[in-house]
Amino acid sequence: MSRQLKLGAFLMATGHHVAAWRHPQVPANAGLDFAHYKRLAQIAEAAKFDTLFVADSVAAPTQTIASRMARSDHFEPLTLLSALSAVTEHIGLIATATTSYNEPYHVARKFASLDHLSGGRAGWNLVTSDNAAEALNFGRDEHIGHAERYSRAREFHQVVSGLWDSWEDDAFVRDKASGAYYDPSKLHVLDHVGEHFRVKGPLNVARSPQGQPVIVQAGSSETGRELAAQTAEVVFTAQTSLAGAQAFYADLKGRLAKYGRSADSLKIMPGVFVVVGQTEAEAQEKCETFQQLVEPEVGVALLGRMLGNFDLSKYPLDGPLPELPLTDSGQQSRQKLLTELAGRENLTLAELGRRMAGGRGHYSLVGTPTQIADHLQAWFEQGAADGFNVLVPHLPGGLEDFANGVVPELQRRGLFRTEYEGRTLREHLGLVRPQNRFV
Repeated sequence: MSRQLKLGAFLMATGHHVAAWRHPQVPANAGLDFAHYKRLAQIAEAAKFDTLFVADSVAAPTQTIASRMARSDHFEPLTLLSALSAVTEHIGLIATATTSYNEPYHVARKFASLDHLSGGRAGWNLVTSDNAAEALNFGRDEHIGHAERYSRAREFHQVVSGLWDSWEDDAFVRDKASGAYYDPSKLHVLDHVGEHFRVKGPLNVARSPQGQPVIVQAGSSETGRELAAQTAEVVFTAQTSLAGAQAFYADLKGRLAKYGRSADSLKIMPGVFVVVGQTEAEAQEKCETFQQLVEPEVGVALLGRMLGNFDLSKYPLDGPLPELPLTDSGQQSRQKLLTELAGRENLTLAELGRRMAGGRGHYSLVGTPTQIADHLQAWFEQGAADGFNVLVPHLPGGLEDFANGVVPELQRRGLFRTEYEGRTLREHLGLVRPQNRFV
């Protein structure tokens, strides 16, 4: 089979546009409506998407402007995906869990359980947290610094992946006649002692169907890229141009060899914000409908969050983006991307905030299925992407537009599957099942 691109459906309750909840076609209570998520999962699975992706934060926005955004109430993602595993059969299920405000044993146990529940479709999006407010919910006065977060994340991953290998694949014999429930020779105690964690083990969940759930990361800073090259199997990234995406792709793939990895062992899937119309004019009209719902202060508040937890409310809306120090609590790569965008296009604060309202710094495409497929094909074939994490302005309508329009066009070109190749997320993505490190 010729190389085919991978697709993830990035689900954010009402949609990615910050004003989506105000649109008449969007259920405003979507964040806590399981029937809504069930419908989204089944739309994506019918279109043969590789995976669903649910992001997360362990802090609710509480500043005054947050009362104008639908970002404060939503399901905990592992609980949600466990429920969705029962109403889907093939599509992968990726959830975010922070290494800064969790313990490795908890994360290892939960994702191993999801992998069993789903028959091998779980993925863990390993993040270090870019929301400084999370610290206040976990006994800290301030967020962990950037360097320490990544040091902790690297060791956190070592512990989790080690716990996932606690049991060999055939350790549990469950032989009623002999009375042997498991073979003691196939149990391995991790006994980890490190800078950040002391974890004895073993995990109280058998080795999962995929051997280990798929590891996903989204860091694009220098430290984030190095961690991804060492540990990740899928990388989500924000890129605003073909040239930038090509440079990122080449850089990250080029780091793999020193860790004994092949280029195919890591799939790079940039985010792409997509608004689909039967004509280009219709697509533009759809996009503008959402943009008209954006209050300038809301766009700027979102921008400040994306830049690294800065309060921009004291700056004039019609003025330029102020010079800001390098964030130590947020995503340094996203701060760099947005600062460069503002300077390149000479955008005011309000204009940049409005630009962030939909794609939040991701590559944005507004057009017909053919036009959108042209861009995706170019990135895929010209060394910029192995696939895409698809963001749509509103749900479920935006996902239906992509599934009914863009996916058939990609299939017609032979760029995307018409049937699933297997049952597990690793099989969908073309990733090998890892051997148990103790065998």
